[in-house]
Amino acid sequence: MKKPVAVIILNWNGEKMLAEYLPQVISATDDTIADVIVADNGSDDGSLELLERSFPDVIVVKLDRNYGFAEGYNRAIAATDYRYTVLLNSDVAPATGWLNPLYDYMEAHPDVGACQPKIRSYADHKSFEYAGACGGF
Repeated sequence: MKKPVAVIILNWNGEKMLAEYLPQVISATDDTIADVIVADNGSDDGSLELLERSFPDVIVVKLDRNYGFAEGYNRAIAATDYRYTVLLNSDVAPATGWLNPLYDYMEAHPDVGACQPKIRSYADHKSFEYAGACGGF
């Protein structure tokens, strides 16, 4: 049976970030409900070799060139076929089980079109990461 969730990470020449953060994404993501997918935006830094060598269970969508952030993600979504799609930045280290409450919520609320987890600061896990939005509230 096909998994219902695609966790898509867009990558462009992010070999070092993949090496640092992808292991945590993989270990923290419930593989019974989700596939981890790296959409490569035409990298030439060794990212693809790293994925092939160190992360054979990660699905790779190879884009023929760098389409930028929005179009890169749009092309990755178009190349996959999942009920739910999570767009995850390449510099994120999610907590174990992070995806399950989101999935459960979406399944229980079919009238909802989108949801997101709380995002904690990488440097201080007690604080929220707000990336400039809402003044940190």
